[in-house]
Amino acid sequence: MRASLTLLLLAAAPAQAQNFTTAAEVRPILEATRAGWIALREFDGRDLLYFTHLEAWRCGLSGIEYAVNGGEMQAWEVEPCYEGEAQPNAIRAEGRQPYTGFGLGSVQSVDVRVTFDDGTVAEASYTRDAVMMP
Repeated sequence: MRASLTLLLLAAAPAQAQNFTTAAEVRPILEATRAGWIALREFDGRDLLYFTHLEAWRCGLSGIEYAVNGGEMQAWEVEPCYEGEAQPNAIRAEGRQPYTGFGLGSVQSVDVRVTFDDGTVAEASYTRDAVMMP
């Protein structure tokens, strides 16, 4: 009886929305989806390196960096988090693409570093085969 009452009270309580705009909210998602942070696609005679997944969870991040084939880390610029709006993580992609291009077949490995807004860092390394889209 007590368990039934508890369930009834929980069901009646209003759900608290999460905007996924802080490190505490996005870290578990990005940790669980680490294999999908980036994607690589051959298209129109080029390698296109996509950051769409990280852009979708950019709120709660203070930076995204990447290096191709062991090169120097460089910043991946993302659009702002739309704090105060109903969908702060919405991707408007006005005037920009969620990918960068390289010579066909040239991307063999990619290292990614994500810095959360609390200063913590998560990193991942990928081979071409691991992130190649069909």
